[in-house]
Amino acid sequence: MPIALPKRLFTSRPDHAAIKAAPLLVETSTLEPALVYARLATAATGLTSAEASARLAEHGPNTLARDEQPSLALLLWRAVRNPLVVLLAVLAIVSFATGDPRAGTVMVLMILLSVGLKLVQEAKAGSSAAKLRAMISVHATALRDGAACEVPLSELVPGDVVQLAAGDMIPADVRIVQAKDLFVIQGSLTGESFPVEKHAADPAAPAAILERTTVAFLGTSVESGAATAVVIATGNATYLGGMAASLTALPPPTAFDRQLASFTWLLLRFMAVMVPLVFIVNGLTKGSWSEAFFFAVAVAVGLTPEMLPMIVTVGLSKGAVAMGRKKVIVKRLGAIQNLGAMDTFCTDKTGTLTQDIVVLERYCDVRLKDSEDVLALAYTNSHFQTGLKNVLDRAVLAHEASHAHARIPEVTKVDEIPFDFQRRIMSVVVRTPDGQDRLIAKGAPEAIFARCAAFELAGERLPMDHDHIAELQREYERLSADGFRVLAIATRDTAPRTAGPGATAYGKADEVDLVLQGYIAFLDPPKDSCTAAIGALQRHGVAVKVITGDNELVARKVCKDVGLAVDRIVLGTDVEAMTEAQLAEAAEATVLFARVSPAHKQRIIKALQSRGHIVGFMGDGINDAPALHAADVGISVDTAVDIAKATADMVLLEKSLAVVDDGVIEGRKVFANISKYVRMGASSNFGNMFSVLGASIFVPFLPMLAIQILTANLLYDLGQTTIPTDDVDPEQLQRPRPWDMKALTRFIAFIGPCSSIFDYTTYLVMLYVFGCWDVSTATAAAHSASLFQTGWFVESLITQGLVIHVIRTNKIPFLQSRASPAVFAMGALVLGIGVLLPSTPVGTYLGFTPLPGLYWPILLATIACYLVLTQSVKMWLLRRKWI
Repeated sequence: MPIALPKRLFTSRPDHAAIKAAPLLVETSTLEPALVYARLATAATGLTSAEASARLAEHGPNTLARDEQPSLALLLWRAVRNPLVVLLAVLAIVSFATGDPRAGTVMVLMILLSVGLKLVQEAKAGSSAAKLRAMISVHATALRDGAACEVPLSELVPGDVVQLAAGDMIPADVRIVQAKDLFVIQGSLTGESFPVEKHAADPAAPAAILERTTVAFLGTSVESGAATAVVIATGNATYLGGMAASLTALPPPTAFDRQLASFTWLLLRFMAVMVPLVFIVNGLTKGSWSEAFFFAVAVAVGLTPEMLPMIVTVGLSKGAVAMGRKKVIVKRLGAIQNLGAMDTFCTDKTGTLTQDIVVLERYCDVRLKDSEDVLALAYTNSHFQTGLKNVLDRAVLAHEASHAHARIPEVTKVDEIPFDFQRRIMSVVVRTPDGQDRLIAKGAPEAIFARCAAFELAGERLPMDHDHIAELQREYERLSADGFRVLAIATRDTAPRTAGPGATAYGKADEVDLVLQGYIAFLDPPKDSCTAAIGALQRHGVAVKVITGDNELVARKVCKDVGLAVDRIVLGTDVEAMTEAQLAEAAEATVLFARVSPAHKQRIIKALQSRGHIVGFMGDGINDAPALHAADVGISVDTAVDIAKATADMVLLEKSLAVVDDGVIEGRKVFANISKYVRMGASSNFGNMFSVLGASIFVPFLPMLAIQILTANLLYDLGQTTIPTDDVDPEQLQRPRPWDMKALTRFIAFIGPCSSIFDYTTYLVMLYVFGCWDVSTATAAAHSASLFQTGWFVESLITQGLVIHVIRTNKIPFLQSRASPAVFAMGALVLGIGVLLPSTPVGTYLGFTPLPGLYWPILLATIACYLVLTQSVKMWLLRRKWI
């Protein structure tokens, strides 16, 4: 299982002084490499397979507890620690303690219903995700039995010798024994913005282990360079494993999370005012403070939206399972909702818009004439490179015929200068048969040009003066304009450097006075499915932007081929010169960003977010990791580099933009169904406030017994359990719908009182038509109270059960929009129970009495008028665009 990097590792800066690194890591950080091998009982050639197996049995798998699938006990704990569930549990305890076991039992049933459904759905989603995660291959390059091989991260053991290259995650806590221009991003542990250079020796040896440059830590990643390292500690024995008490895997809350929490606490504060008021009013008017207390507790339960956590979790889990069927691993459930709210989707070009099947089409001199010599130089560079071999290198190496022309057996590798995103160049140094050292550089043409003093054409070397540079640039731009991705090849011959401990290694400073030899050009055609997928996203209100490190000519052609209109291009140099405000304005109006660095990508994402956009980003390279981390929804693919997969919220097992649009729809369904519950619960509670207070004041007995209120609430909750499965009108899926507290407030203020109107008409019917004012004797009073309570119970339950169909849609219910079969079936079940319950022994136990025949036609008229009024008010609000 891959180690996941959370969006934010800790909620506050951790106390690193309180976190202990493995003592062996501290000890070996100052030892010479030879002593490190000896201390770990290993060798420069690595462990044998037998030794590795024995150590794996001793130390266990290289995983963290937080990366493992949550146990049933942990899922249960997450389900019950919600404040609404805790409140309900407290009220249940109070009911049992004060002699009302019936009320306490109903509350326990409500807790079991909410927690049980949430638990089952989370377990189902977790199991589905675990099966998909097993399909992701995250490996480290380790030396076993003297040869380099790919080993699953979970199977690394102390003593393993691993090779690191750009884009790799540091697979464990390791001691660096060889390094070449190695820069590691360890901001996830330290909060540092810039990469840190690591070395095989550190004479200073700072006291703080995080500041020592000879060690690297699990959870960090290689930005550039290459290294060999020895694994010192794995799994929970690592520094990251020791931070378990200091870090949280929970991402920062989204706007939706914050608004939902605000809504929940609003209801709880409302309840804190309402419940004491109901208690005092009933105690003063009815004379029985004990009955008033139990009634107030029941009202508190009725005002508690205890099903909200279940509705949210089940909705998100259902979305995750649906995405799983489309071969998408959802690593963070909240990402489903973010995907639905996304209004801007940014993507890298290579592999997302293009087929990622790169073919080397051209190898030519500076005049674009085919040149086997240029191909041989490119082949030599890619062959001897030990860092990250990308698709371009693999395309070059696919030309096996070039092996002989490059005379690989006759040259010896001397050194290499690894690629990084600042230089955008990768160089190797080889010793030629004539004894010279030849530096072969390969990289972005504009970066190579800046380091060239001359160019070679037909055996003649000419200076790189201004006129020549402009002419050469026009030549390679001709290739770019045709959709080719172009790399320049340049060389520099020098006298060989002496070997030995004092020898000077080759470095970036040697990439000067180069001689431009020519170009290699690759073709990566656009995907056939991209045009339709981008069109679908745009129709659903999602703006699509391309952010690529490639040059603008190639990127513009690809955008044109997939149907993206490019009116303006912003280059990385432009981004560099812009203030945050200028970049935010430019990002809003720009479709294509080209020649950008990883830091530029991250800035662009944050600039869009500063304008209130919910931003998704899709990428698979090392240079995409910062943007994936910054985005509201980070999306990667299973073929991505390790750091990209670790940072992303979702991992696609199949590279397709179409599945992103599917995710947008799933996310909007989840949001729509959660909104239905919130609207129904909030408007119902607001209406009940007026109904309960009015009845408490002028009805001469409790308007409903505590156990009856709880039973109604339990049945109502039962009817809500199928809301996450409800169908959503297509109109509600056409565009992102942000959480709007003002619209919700207006909905509550106008729809809530509609139910109170018909609660009061029911009161009047029960009091005046059916004589429930009669409290002249104890027997008459008991009968009047029971009849009144039964009448209000049935009317309240049935109207609340049917108004779901009005609130769930902006259309005319039943005619223009119908609920899902599950919602219909559960609603019919609850309504049937409500109608039949008063005539059953259970109803008698709950204090109900059979209702007279005249009650039912009056109830039908009440229901019809209520639904018509609610529908009319809803349509009026929609016409005024208030909701």
